Amino acid sequence: MISRRDYLKLSAMAGVALAASSKGLLAAEGERALITRSIPGTSEQLPVVGLGSSASFQRIAGQGDTAAIQALLDALARNPKSVFDTAPSYGSSEEVAAGVARTSGLNQKLFWATKVNVAGWGGSKADPAAARAQMDRSIQWLGKSPIDLIQVHNLADLPTQLGLLKEYRDAGRVRFIGVTTTIPDQYESLEKLMRDEALNFIGVDYAIDHRTMEERIFPLAQERNIGVLVYQPFGRSRLWEKVKGQTVPEWAGEYDIASWGQFFLKFVVSHPAVTTATPATSNVRNLVDNLGAATGRLPDDEGRRRMFAHIEAL
Repeated sequence: MISRRDYLKLSAMAGVALAASSKGLLAAEGERALITRSIPGTSEQLPVVGLGSSASFQRIAGQGDTAAIQALLDALARNPKSVFDTAPSYGSSEEVAAGVARTSGLNQKLFWATKVNVAGWGGSKADPAAARAQMDRSIQWLGKSPIDLIQVHNLADLPTQLGLLKEYRDAGRVRFIGVTTTIPDQYESLEKLMRDEALNFIGVDYAIDHRTMEERIFPLAQERNIGVLVYQPFGRSRLWEKVKGQTVPEWAGEYDIASWGQFFLKFVVSHPAVTTATPATSNVRNLVDNLGAATGRLPDDEGRRRMFAHIEAL
């Protein structure tokens, strides 16, 4: 465990690894426990903040910067079972990160979430052999079987690809299966699928200024015991533009919030349907700050309304 003083020092240092024990970060006087959520239907706990591998992470993977990726995964793995979210479509992210995790042994410490999609745009069909080959590569690259989670990316050719995922789950090659979408036109299809299929997870976009999921998808996930991974909790760069030049309100300290990143993340993970948020970053300093949102107090309903109103007023 580390003190608040040490935490702030770490947050100010680029390239530093996350200093934390299995209990999580200390970011206040005294100890602050790591906030976790159970995978619905199980006793398995996951930290509420993980790491995604699109955007800037994808860029450093494409550059072959394995040292930077090692530092990021080392920091993430300080909290056991932290979620690392990736996809074959994220350039070199999955292959490079999986190689780093495999050779360093972090493949056994992280909860590894990847995706399958060999279907083209416009509703084209997926070649089953190509989908199998893609999933087999994901498992081989990571060197971990069963792999933790594979989801059908953007609801592509569900009859083929979700059917194959069920087969892999039944064969013990993947532990959990699910689907993802960040496409508004697919939200209705997602809702129907959640009612019709026994999914373990969904992955969706959700942020303080994009709360559509609260209306129908999140209540249904709770009803159906489906875990929720949140993508784009910063609205890509949208929220950063909104708060540019603004300081975090003092009252945010009531929820152990020390930065805008933590403000946005604590709003997201305070929704009880959310299992884990996975913001992408290539900067260990930013990752440490993000992981700080997985400790301390979370806002209650009144606090969430206060946070939303503050952002709306900017």
